[in-house]
Amino acid sequence: MTAGSARARAQHVEHPLAPVYDECSRVLILGTMPSPRSRATGFYYNHPQNRFWKVMAALFDEPTPASNEQKEHLALRHGIALWDVLASCTIEGASDGSIGACVPNDIGQVLGAAPIEAIFCTGAKAAELYQKHCETACGMPATRLPSTSPTNAAASLAQLIEAYRAILPFCVR
Repeated sequence: MTAGSARARAQHVEHPLAPVYDECSRVLILGTMPSPRSRATGFYYNHPQNRFWKVMAALFDEPTPASNEQKEHLALRHGIALWDVLASCTIEGASDGSIGACVPNDIGQVLGAAPIEAIFCTGAKAAELYQKHCETACGMPATRLPSTSPTNAAASLAQLIEAYRAILPFCVR
């Protein structure tokens, strides 16, 4: 496949999901852009093989949430805000490597409404885009965590849980 044919399949995507946060959110976890499955089902990290919610459940010794409502409650109950770095971009499927024409979200919207103490990015591309498009305006660096995506097969569930322990000092327990 040539670069030209890959670009031909890329499509412009507008971020359809509102950020998840409240006045008790202390940690902000940012991805790049919701996957096609997450966009279709209306919530973050909703691809069936994405391990994000299994990791969160393990960190807090809770059952893995099944519904969007259960996922939102788990996050908010522990002071976790969720959003993505990008408001829109071109992307081929869910491939972060194909992202182009980036327009960042106004992360300051969450930072101004919640007492966020730390920002974490799920994966190298989210961290790169945050640093390039958001860090200066936000005035806060972000810590890169490994992606929980099924494309990150190199990381086991146990390794992801260990890496995500970095959020715990900022979470409500």
